[in-house]
Amino acid sequence: MKKLTIVFIVAAVAVAGGLAIAQGQMNMDSMPGHDMSQMDMSKSDNAAVKGYTEAMQRMQQNMVMDYSGDPDVDFMRGMIPHHQGAIDMAKVVLQYGEDPEVKKLAEEVIKAQESEIATIQKWLSDRGQ
Repeated sequence: MKKLTIVFIVAAVAVAGGLAIAQGQMNMDSMPGHDMSQMDMSKSDNAAVKGYTEAMQRMQQNMVMDYSGDPDVDFMRGMIPHHQGAIDMAKVVLQYGEDPEVKKLAEEVIKAQESEIATIQKWLSDRGQ
């Protein structure tokens, strides 16, 4: 149980950091140390790379939200695009990946994240959000 608590705290801190960035509506180009101009674009014509890039961009855009001030509601709302991003990335590896173990994990990720999104949406709906 102690390990689960630590994992939850680490995940919550990571999400809070992501939400803080989204709240400031920062993008990678405006963040110090994240100069994308030096990025190796030699693989940019790779379909999987394009898929991952699109999934990450969509997730980042969807994480920008107006905060309610209720930490529970804001956490739940922020988790939906975060989980959807994981689903979108898993779909890329299912389409382009080759390792059966990775594909199996991707299928499990999709199932788990879809279930969590449904739980979150119900929680929000039950609270009129």
